[in-house]
Amino acid sequence: MAARTTIYDVATAAGVSISTVSLALNSPARVSQATRHKVLAAADALGFVPKQDAVAKARRGVGRIGVIAPFTSYPSIARRLNGILRAVGRRPLEVVLFDQESAAQSSSPLLAGLPITGRLDGLIVVSLSLDEAVAGRLTDLRLPTVLIDVRHSRFDSVHTDDTTGGRLVAEHLISRGHREFGFLGEAQRSDAYVSPSQQRLAGYRAALAEAGHILADGNVRLTGHGLAPACAAAKELLSAPDRPSAVFAANDTLAAGTLRAAHDLGLAIPGDLAVVGFDDSELAEALDLTTVRQPLEESGHAAMELLIQRLDHPGTAREVALRLQLIPRGTS
Repeated sequence: MAARTTIYDVATAAGVSISTVSLALNSPARVSQATRHKVLAAADALGFVPKQDAVAKARRGVGRIGVIAPFTSYPSIARRLNGILRAVGRRPLEVVLFDQESAAQSSSPLLAGLPITGRLDGLIVVSLSLDEAVAGRLTDLRLPTVLIDVRHSRFDSVHTDDTTGGRLVAEHLISRGHREFGFLGEAQRSDAYVSPSQQRLAGYRAALAEAGHILADGNVRLTGHGLAPACAAAKELLSAPDRPSAVFAANDTLAAGTLRAAHDLGLAIPGDLAVVGFDDSELAEALDLTTVRQPLEESGHAAMELLIQRLDHPGTAREVALRLQLIPRGTS
């Protein structure tokens, strides 16, 4: 009986390493077209039979990119995905989505298991922190990874400065003559990292303090994500005898809940209460909401471009910082 052809035989015939053969079959986007053709030609000549899905993917030259994000919880994530898909264009890349319900926690088992269960060539992580165990695993597996909204020294990232965003809101409200301030943010399930909401609060509080204003702890409310919990928390804040005349909500959904609470309490907007959100979502435009505009599509596009470059050229981590802009509308 003739000996079965192995991956070692293919590597020898193609004049490449075993790891290159494996990459050509399982992660074709990570090798050049010429190398992939050389490996496939050697495999065909020797009668080598790899796993069916691997050879099919290699012949298409398709790479598999995973995107993990809290898609079902945050409307802004869909706009980032639009930017990712726009950057892919006609490139031979499959984009596979993985949903994590909340961004208000540290790394999940889903994220920890993706490098193995997802059979990925690259990964984009949106608005989810990486603990050191997950970061180490991604590094050990040499899985090209780009982060959006968060930073880690080992990985490429695309981000905005949330602290600056909070400062923009404070400066805007001060310029409108407000002296009593409130904040509505999303409660975290873990203190293992500093969330965008916490950073926005820090910038807001610091800018107020520099202008001689105090953001009292009693005027800070942290709640669950969604309109109903936001409305309940805002009603509690706005029912106090010394209620604030201006509230910064850490995202547009929380701001919408604040507007609903103000309406239920008979408060005029912006005469009795000014409200500012964050993201500049379609919801913000519909509500005529003053908000901080994030370059959402641009961040997704930039992340995919970074990842495509990283697939071909390993190297030191790079950061792309995008600018925030306050958009004044009718709620302030």
